[in-house]
Amino acid sequence: MGLKRCLACGDQFRSVPQVPAQAYCSQAACQRERRKLWQRGKRRTDKDYRDNQARAQQKWLDVHPGYWQRYRTEHPAYAQRNRELQRGRNAARAETSIAKMGVSTPLSPLPSGTYRLTRELTDEIAKMDAWIVKITLLSGT
Repeated sequence: MGLKRCLACGDQFRSVPQVPAQAYCSQAACQRERRKLWQRGKRRTDKDYRDNQARAQQKWLDVHPGYWQRYRTEHPAYAQRNRELQRGRNAARAETSIAKMGVSTPLSPLPSGTYRLTRELTDEIAKMDAWIVKITLLSGT
């Protein structure tokens, strides 16, 4: 086969005849990049694959409780970098607010009545199972 340019490193390589659509050279870093991109696309498009991956990860975490807490304690540079990146993401969304799970402080208490809760789809950040909703009074008492 002819020479091709690797999509990961940009170097030229000779593809093997068994893989006519080969786009990555055989270097370990380029093969990791190829697998990473394949897995990302698979998780995005295949619900079963995504569910299986989530179950496998949860099973691993069940066998290794407290792993991430220990990792952050033992690698303070990682934890600091993560905090800085999160601050940057929050700053990029400065015009929106961040909703945290279980936090609700109404500006004024709502009177008794029947309400409709409608989920509002916004660019605001909501953690875990928090929803941003619009409350519409249907009938008061």
